[in-house]
Amino acid sequence: HVQLVESGGGSVQAGGSLTLSCAISGYKRSYCWGWFRQTPGKEREGVAAIDTRGREVYADSVKGRFTISKDNAKSTLGLQMYRLNSDDTAMYYCAAPRSCYGDYDPLQEDGYDSWGQGTQVTVS
Repeated sequence: HVQLVESGGGSVQAGGSLTLSCAISGYKRSYCWGWFRQTPGKEREGVAAIDTRGREVYADSVKGRFTISKDNAKSTLGLQMYRLNSDDTAMYYCAAPRSCYGDYDPLQEDGYDSWGQGTQVTVS
């Protein structure tokens, strides 16, 4: 049973920064995970993902501002967010894919089948 628990969300002023964390347990499919976000009335959007080799991929909207990281030994996933703006306001979710080696787009939610409960980020 895979469990993902996000933390670190909160309210921040525009231009500020936040770091999100995700604790992952029960995941036995190797070390690849992603961050997504969603605002009311909109589809969930892929933000960043990292594969088993540590290669990172980002949505265009966050490139150069967000950094994804992982600690395989601790099964944790991080997301450092800088120069935040109001468009970054959303519920942020960490997710684990069905397989790290499957044919899927790491920034599309249909490749993932395990999700955390989310942590809210509000930028004003």
